[in-house]
Amino acid sequence: MLIRHAVIEDVKTMHKLLNSYAEKGLLLPRSLSELYSHLRDFVVLASHEDSSVHGVCGLGICWEDLAEIKSLAVAEQFQGRGFGFQLVQRCLEEARSLGLKRAFTLTYVPAFFAKLGFREEEKSHLPHKVWVDCLKCPKFPNCDETALVIDL
Repeated sequence: MLIRHAVIEDVKTMHKLLNSYAEKGLLLPRSLSELYSHLRDFVVLASHEDSSVHGVCGLGICWEDLAEIKSLAVAEQFQGRGFGFQLVQRCLEEARSLGLKRAFTLTYVPAFFAKLGFREEEKSHLPHKVWVDCLKCPKFPNCDETALVIDL
């Protein structure tokens, strides 16, 4: 398995994987058009043999010093092997290389991100600009996710 930047051929598989978790209420749904237009935000976990995609994670830049780790999903049969950590680490490395100072995530699995060094933060402390995606969420305005941040 390798982690690489997403390419056009990955979008339909990314869409299927992300929306399978969205149907369970664990992630925001992502449309095909959104994935195509933000393709450069994503890295994928891909097989060496056939390049099939088994995981995805996105890095969204929110402001001059803030990024979001978003849309983390690993196919069930590949969970528990550290691939989720690797996907997030790759996004954090890119955020650092771009000169960003902090990253945040909104999640139902705060313990996972805490192992990577994220700490809980009041959602109200995040800039209003980060709530753009929240308007698309079926749970808006009653968000039950936990906000976490990490200093880069």
